[in-house]
Amino acid sequence: MDDFSSLLAGFQIALSWHNIGFMALGVILGIVVGVLPGLGGPNGVAILLPLTFGMDPTSAIILLSSIYWGALFGGAITSILFNIPGEAWSVATTFDGYPMAIRGHAAEALTAAFTASFIGALSGVVLITFVAPLVASFALRFGPAEFFAVFLLTFCSFVGMGRDNRAKIITSLCIGFLLAAVGLDSISGDLRMTFGSTELMRGFDFLVVVIGLFGIGEILLTAEEGLVFKGKHAKIDLKVVLKTWASLPRYWLTLVRSCVVGMWMGVTPGGAIAASFMGYGLAKRFSKRGAHFGKGEIEGVLAPETAAHAAGTSALLPMLALGIPGSATAAVLLGGLLVWGLQPGPMLFVEQKDFVWGLIASMYLGNLAGLIIVLATVPLFAAVMRIPFSFVAPVILIVCAIGAYTISNSVFDIWVMLGFGILGYIFKKLDYPLAPLVLALVLGDRAEDAFRQALLGSAGSLDVFWANGLVSGLVIVALVLLLWGPITDAIAALGRRNESAKAAKAAE
Repeated sequence: MDDFSSLLAGFQIALSWHNIGFMALGVILGIVVGVLPGLGGPNGVAILLPLTFGMDPTSAIILLSSIYWGALFGGAITSILFNIPGEAWSVATTFDGYPMAIRGHAAEALTAAFTASFIGALSGVVLITFVAPLVASFALRFGPAEFFAVFLLTFCSFVGMGRDNRAKIITSLCIGFLLAAVGLDSISGDLRMTFGSTELMRGFDFLVVVIGLFGIGEILLTAEEGLVFKGKHAKIDLKVVLKTWASLPRYWLTLVRSCVVGMWMGVTPGGAIAASFMGYGLAKRFSKRGAHFGKGEIEGVLAPETAAHAAGTSALLPMLALGIPGSATAAVLLGGLLVWGLQPGPMLFVEQKDFVWGLIASMYLGNLAGLIIVLATVPLFAAVMRIPFSFVAPVILIVCAIGAYTISNSVFDIWVMLGFGILGYIFKKLDYPLAPLVLALVLGDRAEDAFRQALLGSAGSLDVFWANGLVSGLVIVALVLLLWGPITDAIAALGRRNESAKAAKAAE
């Protein structure tokens, strides 16, 4: 009851006119940040963080968190319209969002993506509201072994529950792991696979790789196939929005499942990127139309967007409750809190109650404002589909190059982007999935670090991964998911063989 009263007081703080203004400004800036490939939520928040140092801490955190919400929404726009993820967690959205746009359903895809984003983010805010006091005792139990078990769960679910050729999935994962190992070893301090290059000391930046694989690779493939975007229309009006919303209840199970996956991956170190892939993989596995995923299924847009935004929002929970950032953006916000003289952790809810509950209330309002703003600006972004591809391609190339350069102000990153663009083109021509490569590149080094730290702490004994119920439970679930696909496939193949034998015997 006290928490409810505190939340109502927080709404009074967040609903002041100047905070509403900061909220709207932050959402608009965030959408721009999300749309621009290579910039991203963490970079956008970091760039604008110094501008807030003279502001009231509550207003400052509302502005910065609203930029985050806007970036979460905006990342779907270029993913659906151009097949270029504006944000790292929007990669999975391209799988079905872009085919929907090609078929002339860009409006429905965008409406579904924005609505799923709102639902996922809302679930994360509800989690923060009611579970923040409880998560402190739970998250403090996580050590290197538990971290690795979560990463293992992500990789195993992608292999075991994917519908692509598993040999190709594993090959793509291995290439991603290899790329993730390039650079400075964070544990030993040794350089790995840099071949004397100072540029490779920091490894391959994820966003540079993603821009190349999906942006440049798609442009090369489109240029080869001679596809033209001219004439693609996406008429957006209230009727389209209401029609899309009316179809969403039939996917309630997918939305709920993706919310749960996202909240779990947000509180644990899985992150929004892994959550989007896992949400998509589970939806594809359990959907009645799973075989049609990748061809323009609205369920393939709802699942990753819901999971990613649930994870992105839930990542703020351990940051507020324990001072442990659950994402890159949460780490930037954590730095801002420290600059403002606030110490995140359990005592923050006692010593700075107005600040905490004002922030939580702004999360509800910021996500609602984000949904309204992006839906209102959909016609502006959907109109891009009517521009001829001969005009669009050079602009995309320039934006990709600027985005790649902006990340580290390095010309070398532009060459890396082009190199991965060629790799993405080859992967698409050979029908190799890109998602496993991207997933391994993002989480590979973190999984390796957690694995090695766990072994160092146990003197090299693998028993550390069965040391307690939490880590052993995660490992068991991971192994079950890894074997789930092959076992079900074998059972299905055996059933088909028996049916064929019965049919042959009946024919005799």
